[in-house]
Amino acid sequence: MRSIIKPILLNLVLAIALLLNLTVIYPVLATETSNGRKIFNTNCAACHIGGANILVENKTLQKEALSKYLENYDINPIQAIIHQVQNGKSAMPAFKNKLSEQEILEVAAYVFQKAETGW
Repeated sequence: MRSIIKPILLNLVLAIALLLNLTVIYPVLATETSNGRKIFNTNCAACHIGGANILVENKTLQKEALSKYLENYDINPIQAIIHQVQNGKSAMPAFKNKLSEQEILEVAAYVFQKAETGW
């Protein structure tokens, strides 16, 4: 039970901090998105450079597209991104066996932050 609560709380803290742009006040959160950027560049940028999508043009990582194409994005955006990264869909591979839970959370936080600020 305790192992379930920690990721949920971290997820909530990241989402709130990113929404309020508190990464300047909380350097740990800045590190989270910095790590997320590195993970994104290594694993995702080949298809999603600059928030685009080289395979399916309209399914970008822009906020509007994420809201349209990811289930529950408007309710819980970080969790919706985590689900997509873990499980993949269509041409996107699943990363649940390639990235750790922490790495997936970090890349989701990064994608969310970039989507909120317009890439």
